[in-house]
Amino acid sequence: MLSNTLNTNEVKNAAGVEVEFDHLRANERERVFAQTGEKPSEPHRLSIKHQETGVGTKMVRRSLNRVDKTIISQVDSVTPVTISVYQVAVIPVGHLTSLTEVSNVVAELNSFISTTGAGTTILFNGTGNGASTLINGSL
Repeated sequence: MLSNTLNTNEVKNAAGVEVEFDHLRANERERVFAQTGEKPSEPHRLSIKHQETGVGTKMVRRSLNRVDKTIISQVDSVTPVTISVYQVAVIPVGHLTSLTEVSNVVAELNSFISTTGAGTTILFNGTGNGASTLINGSL
């Protein structure tokens, strides 16, 4: 369970600087955090959502981790624009007796996003191979 304040190295920006988030709202299957001290006109949110459908072996959980950040356009210095980045996991929990393989797949995606394949250095600065494909639209 996450705390109500994400301020102990859970979230860092590309420069490695901690970005603090405070709990904003929650319901049964969703939590939303707002960046501490954000401008109301430029919200910066971290969301976690879950949905389970089916029963027995047909049960599937869809989980979402998402960051949305509104900034002022760097082109016209007036227009607010929103950047959204998210991960979705679709897990056939009804067919699993452990989450080991789910952990493996999450680790593979995180590794792809956070490394260049040369060595084992984890890059949190958005320059990993997978991060580059997301940012630059490359294949």
